Amino acid sequence: MSRHDPSHSADIQVDVCVCTYRRPYLVETLRSLGMLELPGNVRPRIIVADNDGEASAQNLAASIAPSLPFELAYIHCPASNISLARNACLDAAEGDFLAFVDDDSTATADWLTALIETAERTGADAVLGPVRSIYAATAPGWMRRGDFHSTNPVWVDGQIRTGYSGNVLLRRASPHVEGRRFNLSLGRTGGEDTEYFSQLHADGGRIAYAEDALVLEPVPEERARLQWLVKRRFRSGQTHGRLLASQQTGRRPLQIGLAAAKAAYCFAGVGALFAVPHRRNRQALRGIMHVGAISGLLGVREIRLYGDEPAGEHTHAA
Repeated sequence: MSRHDPSHSADIQVDVCVCTYRRPYLVETLRSLGMLELPGNVRPRIIVADNDGEASAQNLAASIAPSLPFELAYIHCPASNISLARNACLDAAEGDFLAFVDDDSTATADWLTALIETAERTGADAVLGPVRSIYAATAPGWMRRGDFHSTNPVWVDGQIRTGYSGNVLLRRASPHVEGRRFNLSLGRTGGEDTEYFSQLHADGGRIAYAEDALVLEPVPEERARLQWLVKRRFRSGQTHGRLLASQQTGRRPLQIGLAAAKAAYCFAGVGALFAVPHRRNRQALRGIMHVGAISGLLGVREIRLYGDEPAGEHTHAA
């Protein structure tokens, strides 16, 4: 199928949303958005949703707004709850499409164009793009080799069944998007975006992938640690287990047994891969994810990843 060129279409309004919490890197994110290369008919607007009770991003947004070629709207939505900020963006959006990018990332020049082209070509309700991690030279060698922080969609039987909020475009008029909101109860533990896109797909929504819609995410020192990855994978497993429990209530014992078998298989492989650190650690992290899934299936409260961190150390949970 030929590539769709949005420059041959009617005007396209897009709200580009950045949820932020005490993160100075927001300046770099906004600057990268100001450098987007867009067809003449694409009309973007940037929405900054500040999730800090002290409105710490307001002055930053105001200072950079005059240098941007697009309108910037600032929303203060305190409570340190990422779902609240995401929902504020959904409520404030007015365009044909709405895009999310994280406040610790930078968009490449063709990012938004590639997302829109894919949405127009496929008619999908949501379009994901890749998030490529950028490691410092001080990051462990096994971590850089294994690229444990980048984010890409997962296909199951030829379909993308869930997604993430670090690089995504939503079609606002879609019946699978209109009125759908992020779960406030997951706004501090994370997993709110996994649930959102899982439910969108379960309700019949289609999720596509734009390979060229690249976002770059530097990996700070506090994330370039095995402990951080362990916590992240465990929480990801908890979210998956909780979703399975809600969708297949009568099969919970079977799902727990299956997750336990997968965890045992992964941990057994750790010893065999001991001499290959990036493969060994990948197996260990997969096992930890399956242990997290058991936790979620059993209804154990999800660990909290969001809110009340020191300035500059906030982690967006995916």
